[in-house]
Amino acid sequence: MSEEIKQGCAPSECGTKPACAGCSHNHNNQAAQQAPAKPAPKVRKVIGVVSGKGGVGKSLVSGELAVMLRRMGYKVGILDADITGPSVPCMFGVHDKAFGDGEYIYPAETSTGIEVMSINLMLENDDAPVIWRGPVIAGAVKQFWEDVAWSELDAMVIDMPPGTGDVPLTVFQSIPLDGVVVVSTPQDLVGMIVRKAVNMAGMMNIPVLGLVENMSYAVCPDCGKKLEIFGKSRIAKEAAELSLPVLAQLPFDPSAAALCDAGEIEKVDNPAMMDAARAIAGQVGL
Repeated sequence: MSEEIKQGCAPSECGTKPACAGCSHNHNNQAAQQAPAKPAPKVRKVIGVVSGKGGVGKSLVSGELAVMLRRMGYKVGILDADITGPSVPCMFGVHDKAFGDGEYIYPAETSTGIEVMSINLMLENDDAPVIWRGPVIAGAVKQFWEDVAWSELDAMVIDMPPGTGDVPLTVFQSIPLDGVVVVSTPQDLVGMIVRKAVNMAGMMNIPVLGLVENMSYAVCPDCGKKLEIFGKSRIAKEAAELSLPVLAQLPFDPSAAALCDAGEIEKVDNPAMMDAARAIAGQVGL
């Protein structure tokens, strides 16, 4: 996939230069629109991981959820919909580029058999920036669902971009989500952040499965005391007001961070996230 995608061209220019990706005059795009729709991926349950803002550890939660579901014996895939900030391949140690046969793109596979699709698997360099406008980004995410040769999966985890813009809207509208998990941190803005994500899901008629509070506390290595670095948690109050369960309160975990940096998230040991995965599996009917 080209790292530079033009947004369109004048009608008079069509046929006189290479077609612009996303151009309404692109004859290839017109042909694609007229072609029969591809069969939907055979995925039993699709779970989105969302947040009202960035920097809350949503990708970590997505990755650990996929790992825990795989440990439970499910066939799992993870779709990295955070196009401008993809981190899933790095966490799983996946560096081989995706390839296609002209009809489908084939996902990468991790050491434990989790299927992965991310924009970083299609760029020449992992550190190449994706400088695209919203509609093109949203189109890429839709392609990751429709044009990737996913296996028959029990569960797919979608690592959503933060906020409530084009790409989350595209996912909500074009992918059959069975529910979303909302990730937050124990800061003053948590109430507003959580409610934005919950309200968007409600407006799109997507069930909210529960809340995960990341960076909830740190454990003193000397005495074992819990230290509330960001202040006292408000997640229980917010969950009660929204009539939602608290799926997990995750601590700062330097060992998990080190495993992610090393591409070895599948070795992470997180009982709280395993409990959350069991609760999520039960809610969606896995």
